[in-house]
Amino acid sequence: MQRRDWLLACAAASTLPAWAAAAPDAVWRKTIPSSGEAVPVVGLGTWLTFDVGDDPPARARVQQVLARFVAAGGGVVDSSPMYGSAERVVGDLLATPELAPHAARVFTASKIWTPFEVTGRAQLAESLRLWRVARMDLMQVHNLLATDAHLKTLRAARDAGRVRLIGITTSHGRRHDEVARLLRREPLDVLQITYNPADRSAEPLLDLAAERGVAVIVNRPFDGGDALRRLAGRPLPAWARDELGVQTWAAFVLKWEVSHPAVTCAIPATRNPAHCNENMAALHGPRPSPAQRRRMGDVLARA
Repeated sequence: MQRRDWLLACAAASTLPAWAAAAPDAVWRKTIPSSGEAVPVVGLGTWLTFDVGDDPPARARVQQVLARFVAAGGGVVDSSPMYGSAERVVGDLLATPELAPHAARVFTASKIWTPFEVTGRAQLAESLRLWRVARMDLMQVHNLLATDAHLKTLRAARDAGRVRLIGITTSHGRRHDEVARLLRREPLDVLQITYNPADRSAEPLLDLAAERGVAVIVNRPFDGGDALRRLAGRPLPAWARDELGVQTWAAFVLKWEVSHPAVTCAIPATRNPAHCNENMAALHGPRPSPAQRRRMGDVLARA
């Protein structure tokens, strides 16, 4: 099985599209205001997709996804204790001989998800163990659960050098009033929130995050896959191919999302290596101007 995994990882690199050979500085990046570092605008989510436990074929498949992701210039990998075995699977795969040389390029992001402060401290320690790192790049309070208690834990962890950046998350358009309150009150580094063609309700919060110097990670960028299903069968506009270099609706949607001035990164989740290629294509080629972004939004509004 180890040899089979190795062959699959090699196949991942050999089946990357031509744009993946572009120079690293050609990758579209945006800056996290509080730290000044630039991250690639397309990351990788692990909800549902990386919860594969010890199943060898399933692990081999997500190993291909990770191999293509890093080869194409990806950075942010986001997980959570809520996602079953996903953290353990990511940590195991990044320690394999094929991916370990590239692990330092991964921006590690996870969450605390528990109603209890003491359990939150334990979850942080467990995340560090599962990811096999001494310090997480980003830890977030998942879905605003016990936010005040866990932000206290994360600030202490940051002071101790176990966490670099801290943030909060919400999804499915929930609790936006609470998000606004926290953005105004707390010195956060990152807000993770749902934003996609079907759910644009976060746009006022995106503007507030930009005003407060908070980076934005977009979750559910394809509306759980529904956005792409609605677009399936419709021809991609010829001008999008000619002007933006996009060949798929996935790249079209992602370029529209990450071209919002306040959005730093989107984290589509997939266990399909071919879909990973489509997502990562959004890192490359022309970047939409404000006028092009408005035109893209009009197309998506009609879907």
